[in-house]
Amino acid sequence: MGHMSPIAEPAGTAASDRPTRFRDREEAGAYLAEQLRRYGGRSDVLVLAIPRGGVPVAFQIAGALQAPLDVLVVRKLGVPEQPELAMGAIASGGIRVLNRDVVDGLRLPESVIDAVTRREEQELERRERVFRGHRQAIDPAGRTVILVDDGLATGSTMRAAIASLRQRKPARLIVAVPVAATPIYRAIGPLADEILCPIVSDFFFAVGQWYDNFSQTTDAEVRDLLREAKVPVETVAS
Repeated sequence: MGHMSPIAEPAGTAASDRPTRFRDREEAGAYLAEQLRRYGGRSDVLVLAIPRGGVPVAFQIAGALQAPLDVLVVRKLGVPEQPELAMGAIASGGIRVLNRDVVDGLRLPESVIDAVTRREEQELERRERVFRGHRQAIDPAGRTVILVDDGLATGSTMRAAIASLRQRKPARLIVAVPVAATPIYRAIGPLADEILCPIVSDFFFAVGQWYDNFSQTTDAEVRDLLREAKVPVETVAS
């Protein structure tokens, strides 16, 4: 499969040595951490996870790189009659990204899209409070940000996350995901300064097909991992 800049092959990993699936999100995170080791020990690096599934992956990366960990909350906008089908996504900062293929293909009216958006905005705000408690978000401005999720299926969540993050002006944005559908990988790559994804497949039906254990990550697990992550006090925005 050909690649276009800035899409990069996993550093130092021959195609024959790359995994074909992962035991769980923790193993996927450990693999990505090894590929990102050149960013270890740097004071400017911030690992941002897309909850909830991206958090166990990102926790492994942040720990290995000795970098702070935070979350970037994004909510999928599901089609009312088919909630698993994403018609778009929203993220902190008033960002909304629509999947025009789905919206136009199903002829979804603006009133329906707006109603789902309002509902998900409330859930986004709730999750921000639940995950962080009283802790302030870490400011990504001027940092090298590694943005992590557990996989890319439609890409709408990652597009919203990138759009939200770009508003905050990181110095460099790296997308790190264990698995992705080929067309989504190619679409997301140019939106980042670098993308790292060891498993890219044309035969992609769901993120969970690439994991032996893909049990749902809970709110409590997200809170616990964020508390356990070592966040230097001076990196927390006032």
